[in-house]
Amino acid sequence: MRRTLTAAVAVLAIPVLAGAVAPPHATAGPMPTPGRGVAVGTSRPPVAPPNMPATVYGGAWPSGHVQGVAVDWSGGHVYWSFTNLLVKTNLDGRVVGTVTGLTGHLGDLDVNPEDGRVYGSLEYKAQRAFYIAIFDVARITRIGMDAETDGVMTTVYLKEVVDDFTADLDGDGVFDGDTGQTADHRYGASGIDGVSFGPALGGGRNVLMVAYGIYPNTTRTDNDHQVLLAYDVRRWSLLARPLSQTAPHQSGPGQPYSKVFVRTGNTTFGVQNLEYDRHTRRWLMAVYRGSKPEFPNWTLYAIDGTVAPRTGVITGQPDGATGQIVPLAPAGLADPATGIRGWEGPGSFGLEALGDGRFYVVSSGTTTVDGERRQTGTAVLQHWTGATPNPFATAGSTVAGRRPAARAVVSRPR
Repeated sequence: MRRTLTAAVAVLAIPVLAGAVAPPHATAGPMPTPGRGVAVGTSRPPVAPPNMPATVYGGAWPSGHVQGVAVDWSGGHVYWSFTNLLVKTNLDGRVVGTVTGLTGHLGDLDVNPEDGRVYGSLEYKAQRAFYIAIFDVARITRIGMDAETDGVMTTVYLKEVVDDFTADLDGDGVFDGDTGQTADHRYGASGIDGVSFGPALGGGRNVLMVAYGIYPNTTRTDNDHQVLLAYDVRRWSLLARPLSQTAPHQSGPGQPYSKVFVRTGNTTFGVQNLEYDRHTRRWLMAVYRGSKPEFPNWTLYAIDGTVAPRTGVITGQPDGATGQIVPLAPAGLADPATGIRGWEGPGSFGLEALGDGRFYVVSSGTTTVDGERRQTGTAVLQHWTGATPNPFATAGSTVAGRRPAARAVVSRPR
């Protein structure tokens, strides 16, 4: 399920703040404690060990479909987003714990190599609230831990996303809500999904890159770019708050470190999985296929992380707006009509780079356990070849974790 998930809480009219939020003491609730879990300032090795399992199974769950995966090869754990459920397994596929009680949409995940925590996109569209969820994964030790009450999750509010999602572009004074069939939503923004840590574009310290979801709409010309926000998260411990899902907070940065635009053509809900690959120094964007006939509508795109953004016109904007533009990497299939490059690659359900050309690529499926339909996720070790149309090839053949006996059927986003 994608973007049709309705939050099971009341709709709240939340005013959008202008500028930075109040200092930490102005918001009630306990602050996260730096140093719990992996000590702040320590670093995960940039390359995974050579003996990673060829397949890791994420279990079968009565939840939404798998949205993303994050691998902590130092600690020997894999973290899975199942839309409204976070699952922690060992590398052998054994479940260590889960975080439940989420009424919003939990999307892509990544491990912050500097603090060991897992960061993920979290949406509450009815409340006009978008967050980065930060999981203190060392505390996830049992199945059924609660996102609000067990002290395992804090959140940071992203005002920039809210501003674009709620933009009244037709000037009628009405927010049209969670629909792509409207002139509203700047850049076609439907929220956020892909997240990944990596160097700032053009070089620099590590940032958290957050990708917009973009509504599918073939009648607009202003929704053909992927929108990426970069955040420096070093001081986010001053902003992060526990989340009350019935009264969402607004504690977060006033603006991102940078905001860039990448022209791919309109895709179905933007970048599903974003991943920085140290091996090629590229940012990979895995998407659900778009439907505008004038574009190639591939499913995987790449940005050269060594190329700095440049100021230019954001093609298709009715007011000729400018912004920081980043070109696609000159690799993969080439579309002569648009100049767009890309691949027919997998990764929209989960993509994790291991730093040396190996990746875990996640597939989604369903199975029946005790008469109940459940969602599954499987991470398969592959290596990057760069070939077309699919740049990945399977690496290894051993399987970790146990599957239910029932046959899994690949699910498709709805």
